[in-house]
Order: sequence, then structure tokens, then C-alpha cells
Amino acid sequence: MAEPHWRERKKAQTRQRLQEQASRLFIERGYDATTVEQIAAAAGVSHMTFFRYFPTKEDAVLSDSYDPLLVAAIQARPRSEHPVVRIHAAVREGLGAIYAADREALLVRVRLTLRTPALRARLWENQVATRELLAGALVDGEPDFATRILASACLATLTSALEEWVATDGSAELPHLIDDAFAVLREGWRP
Repeated sequence: MAEPHWRERKKAQTRQRLQEQASRLFIERGYDATTVEQIAAAAGVSHMTFFRYFPTKEDAVLSDSYDPLLVAAIQARPRSEHPVVRIHAAVREGLGAIYAADREALLVRVRLTLRTPALRARLWENQVATRELLAGALVDGEPDFATRILASACLATLTSALEEWVATDGSAELPHLIDDAFAVLREGWRP
């Protein structure tokens, strides 16, 4: 019985090592100048192993298990709560755990994503998929237009907090920025 658990742990370690080495090499050499072969070699695996974990080198930065956790956290919240409150609480909980576990790695990934054109382009695709997941987590059945708008607004709010965090070079506390951003969404802008 210990064998499957060991294998899963080893896979998770390999995946993490690939992501860490990809981030390191992208920072050192630049995204475009870094090859999948270089990432794999730095992680101590073959380039074919890289592709078992990530379909593209963009995915080595953008891929994470956050979306399914976020959906589960939203669905676990009371339906009586306002949808913005449900999403904010889920984001705070999920991203808070990632932030606490490895703040610097998260900052590097977000910075790379926002500052690398190829990653920014893929981010848009990812955000469309995330918006659909958020909207679907809020309702039973197919989300309507209003629910998708609300999910989009929450996602834009989170993105704005992440952009501000990178702009401060990580000196601001991300959980506080998220709270402040969602407060503006809930309460409206005040000059």
C-alpha cells in the first residue's frame, strides 16, 4: 500500500523540481532563451519526462493545482453568502496557504507571468477557463451571464492584487492586497 503513495510523492517532487528549475532558468537566461531540454537537464530528468508533466514550457510556470482547490473551497462556503464573499474567502484560504508555504516562489512565478509576453498571452487563456470554473462553482447548472460577470470581476480583482504585489516587488503583503481589492469590489470605489 505504501508503493502508490511513494510514487505520487515522487511525481509531485519531480513536478516541483521542474517548475523550480524552469523559473530559475527563465530568470537567469530569459524565457525565450531557455529550452525544455535545459530545464529537464537542470532538474535531472530527460526532456521526455518534462513533457509527461507539462505539455509546453509555459505550463511549467502557469500550471498549478489551485483552480480545483478554489472551486472546492467556493462550494464549501454557505450558499447564503454573497458570491463575492464566497470567492474572496476561497481565494484568501487557497492563495494564503500557497503564500505561506513558499512566498518567494509564488512571487517569482507571478512576476514571470506578468513580465513575459508568451506567458501573459497564455494567462488570458487560463483566466477564461478559471472564470468558467468560478462561475460554475457559484451555481447549480449552467452559469448565466450575470454569474459569469461576477466571476470575471472577482478574477480581475485577484489579478489586480497580484499585479500590485509584483509592482511593490513583494514588499506588500499579498493577503492584505487581496483583502483590500475585494473590499473595493464589495463596497465600491471611494475617492
